[in-house]
Amino acid sequence: MFRMLMNSKIHRAQVTQADLNYVGSITIDQDLMDAVGIVANEKVHVVNNNNGARFETYVIAGERASGVICVNGAAARLVQKGDIVIIIAYAYVNAEELAAHVPRVAIMGPDNRISQLLAHEPALTVMN
Repeated sequence: MFRMLMNSKIHRAQVTQADLNYVGSITIDQDLMDAVGIVANEKVHVVNNNNGARFETYVIAGERASGVICVNGAAARLVQKGDIVIIIAYAYVNAEELAAHVPRVAIMGPDNRISQLLAHEPALTVMN
């Protein structure tokens, strides 16, 4: 049996662009992708803290150190520049891997820079 667990999370990133005319996807700064282990073309869930919208898309690598978080295509209608989003990738884990699975969580600060990199999601944490 496999279980789908959170593998990577970029928590409270700020949308820098929304491009309705692009073919589709979300563009993420390659440095942020590397920090949490997200790869190009990987499926992710995106949660918009400003309006509650949730959607799935795939990742395109953005320019390193740019801080870019650009929602492209039809999903651009679900965000606005400046919105705060959570980006989550999952992994299928078998019973033997379950105990050793360690997700990577990036808590974002100003300008989409990582303020904390965690190996777990703390319980009862409130982030502003």
